[in-house]
Amino acid sequence: MLDADLAALYGVETKALVRAVKRNVERFPEDFMFQLTKSEFDNLRYQSGTSRSWGGRRTAPYAFTEHGVTMLSSVLHSERAIRVNIEVVRAFVRLRRILATHDDLARKLVALEKKYDAQFRVVFDAIRDLMAPPPATKRRIGFKAE
Repeated sequence: MLDADLAALYGVETKALVRAVKRNVERFPEDFMFQLTKSEFDNLRYQSGTSRSWGGRRTAPYAFTEHGVTMLSSVLHSERAIRVNIEVVRAFVRLRRILATHDDLARKLVALEKKYDAQFRVVFDAIRDLMAPPPATKRRIGFKAE
């Protein structure tokens, strides 16, 4: 997402967002944020119909990945950014609880498997397959060339 869009979402001015990022640049590595090149900025300006000489921004915007968007909530001081940051922390706590429960289930399954004989192996294998995370699939972006 671009800095101006995120500034609107977090309820701050774009220049305040950029200032906060520059003050905390060590929190935004390349995989969190990057600045558009001149050609990308010119293309964006052309696509949105923004005038080059009258109004509009004069510097290339910053683009943020999902990690950068999350990190922004910790460096901005608007009410919305603070609420987002709190919810991010709560989500990680919930995720840790779920993973702990998952480990507990796996231990119980191993104990049950040891207790019962081989006739239930199919059942245990099916349960283990259901507990396994789905395989990550990468979807190709763009068109297929025939």
